[in-house]
Amino acid sequence: MRLGVLDVGSNTVHMLVVDAHPGARPLPAFSHKVDLRLAAQIEDDNRLSEDGAKRLEEIVAEAVGIAEDKGVEDFLSFATSAVRDAVNGEEVLAGIAERTGVETRVLSGESEARLTFLAARRWFGWSSGRLLLFDIGGGSLEVAAGQDEEPEVAMSLPLGAGRLTRDWLSDDPPSSDEVRALRRHVRAEIARYAGQFLRGGSADHAVGTSKTFRQLARIAGAAPSSEGFYTKRFLKHSDVSLWAERLAAMTRDERARLPGVSEGRAGQMVAGAIVADAVMDLMGAERLEICPWALREGVILKRLDTLS
Repeated sequence: MRLGVLDVGSNTVHMLVVDAHPGARPLPAFSHKVDLRLAAQIEDDNRLSEDGAKRLEEIVAEAVGIAEDKGVEDFLSFATSAVRDAVNGEEVLAGIAERTGVETRVLSGESEARLTFLAARRWFGWSSGRLLLFDIGGGSLEVAAGQDEEPEVAMSLPLGAGRLTRDWLSDDPPSSDEVRALRRHVRAEIARYAGQFLRGGSADHAVGTSKTFRQLARIAGAAPSSEGFYTKRFLKHSDVSLWAERLAAMTRDERARLPGVSEGRAGQMVAGAIVADAVMDLMGAERLEICPWALREGVILKRLDTLS
């Protein structure tokens, strides 16, 4: 069957069309991304702005047209932290559903962690043993660990790279006081929950998903995307610590010139590196492998499981 998935994230809205059936690997057939930066459309009263809601509706309507053109048989739409955090998020989605026919499910943070963990487990298989998963998004950090397809423990913290950049880093480059304050905040938040993961024992395989980890791995020397989907890519904690310091000393324009760093994400790289450094350190991950699959693939796999 041909399945369409619309991922309404904090930074981008991504429409992915895959050919898939139960028991088979989903094969991407078409991809369309819009850099909406929805989290930046949240106003001081914690409401999604009218402009943001209008633009989101236009993108959803565009996705419906793409789905029809590409012969999609089943269409799924989900939203993450930006809509979840907005007090009018459900109201906005209800209006969009009424006008476009697309019902968008708002995922909880824990659901994000569990679905992303499922994708990583299916990608690496049972031989990888106990998995420890990290995912840094625009609005939140997800961590999950376990032996099976359902993690033993999963959590979501409001430590996304975009959120932290907006709330903590105002200068370009950020001042040493800003960086130190953010570092203290991030480490205190993660340390509060680290024991839940460490009690389960050490991980056999630590995994990172998301654009932040992919970009950090690339600037630390991992293979570029041009070398293929199946090329193994790793990221050492020592490299993350080094680059967290280097990135904080760079301007946004200087970061954008680094290999693998897009102009749109360059502003978030300092906060993203600080979170990556902290979570790898406090969770005892000296090295992690970059997983090409993440939340979208987890949503697809869960849907295929229900069909089977």
